[in-house]
Amino acid sequence: MTRSLIPAILAMAAIVVASNILVQFLFGQWLTWGAFTYPLAFLVTDLTNRFRGAAAARRVVLAGFATGIVCSLIGTQIQGEFGPLVTLRIALGSGLAFLVAQMLDVTVFDRMRHARGWWQAPLISTLVGSSLDTLIFFGTAFSAALVWLEPSNDVSWANEILPLLGAGPEAPLWLSLAVADWSIKLLLALVALLPFRIIVRRMTADVA
Repeated sequence: MTRSLIPAILAMAAIVVASNILVQFLFGQWLTWGAFTYPLAFLVTDLTNRFRGAAAARRVVLAGFATGIVCSLIGTQIQGEFGPLVTLRIALGSGLAFLVAQMLDVTVFDRMRHARGWWQAPLISTLVGSSLDTLIFFGTAFSAALVWLEPSNDVSWANEILPLLGAGPEAPLWLSLAVADWSIKLLLALVALLPFRIIVRRMTADVA
């Protein structure tokens, strides 16, 4: 079982590492390049769940979680312009968001495994997981309400009151970042249905 999961584990680890690197590079005003790679983790989880079951998918998630911890530990040792690239709050938010959201994705997908539409399980599980992921990460990493998690970490910049996404009602900056990130996750959840369908068809045809 474990050996058969090696491709999925390697894919998950690659996505986590790439996302941790690309999150350092801005894409426009509200996003980083990591926003475009991280959602692929849900595709890996769902494909594993589809072919190997929920227990196997959880093993792949735990492997990704372990990889994320290593990336966070490395990031805390690298000094950027304003301090460590990875603060305690970012590390906590990232790890907690990944683990909780991915495990929820596994559970939702498994319960919808026999849904009439082939797209329902991967789409709904990813949408639910992605939404929780965004809420946990940005809330934990930047919300002023959780400043007690790391008092020495100045997150006042993330709580500056600005128009939401530059045009909406006034809100803390981190909410704009969260909404932009969440929007990309939703878009990629739809896009990911295509490779999900193609891979499932090919794998099913090979077995037949």
